[in-house]
Amino acid sequence: MMSKSIEELKSLTTQIRRDILRMVHAVNSGHPGGSLGCTEFFTALYGKVMNYSLPFTMEGKNEDHFYLSNGHISPVYYSTLARFNFFPVDELRTFRKLDSRLQGHPTTHEGLPGIRIASGSLGQGLSVALGVAQGKKLDGDQSLVYTLHGDGELQEGQVWEALMYAAAKKVDNIISTIDYNGRQIDGDTDDVLSLGNLHAKLEAFGWTVLEEKNGNDLEAVIAILEKAKTETGKGKPVVIILHTEMGYGVDYMMGSHAWHGKAPNDEQLETAFKQLYLEAPADY
Repeated sequence: MMSKSIEELKSLTTQIRRDILRMVHAVNSGHPGGSLGCTEFFTALYGKVMNYSLPFTMEGKNEDHFYLSNGHISPVYYSTLARFNFFPVDELRTFRKLDSRLQGHPTTHEGLPGIRIASGSLGQGLSVALGVAQGKKLDGDQSLVYTLHGDGELQEGQVWEALMYAAAKKVDNIISTIDYNGRQIDGDTDDVLSLGNLHAKLEAFGWTVLEEKNGNDLEAVIAILEKAKTETGKGKPVVIILHTEMGYGVDYMMGSHAWHGKAPNDEQLETAFKQLYLEAPADY
């Protein structure tokens, strides 16, 4: 893991947001909203919380693993991996282009470092991660498995089967995070299909449930992830409800689902970059 100060990591969140916007703008496609909203989570995970080594290996024995279930937010994932030296930053310019390793949803067949599963078919990530977590237990590997899910993704039935399985089998080396921004591609989650009292539902399914209201505060995200680590190994899986804002950091993208899957034009990109100011940006 790279060692960076909090201030360096905060600056990095701005750089990652700039990367996200450049990537989707260049090909006029992709998913900036959720990517911008999850930037603190990814920066915290790879910058402070997760134990991993480079160069990347698919097995990752005695290392923590991360699995992105809502794979459409690949821009933030790719930028984070590049900025933490999994692959060259310059490769970000190939996003969603022909023959690129950086496809719209992450895939494994081109061997992109950091990617262990193809994802984006919503609802599947937790099931995969639970298999890995149980495999680690069988191997005597004390490392943890992390996952990220969208709140709209919880409308998929497979997620709830996996939640039930994890508690029943006492898979207590997993920390799942739900990006709870209240929005999905067709509108607000409350309007499309309300999740109701999500905290109570997850507790009823046998999970240890933590909740953080300030999911775009880097230090708060680091703290809740570190707290989650202290709850592992106690016979119950751990989940974090992380409240974020879709499109965070760009004022015209916030407060709406409209930027779930829409790229900014030239003028909008320039406006966003003025808001995501860095004195010496390391744009690719």
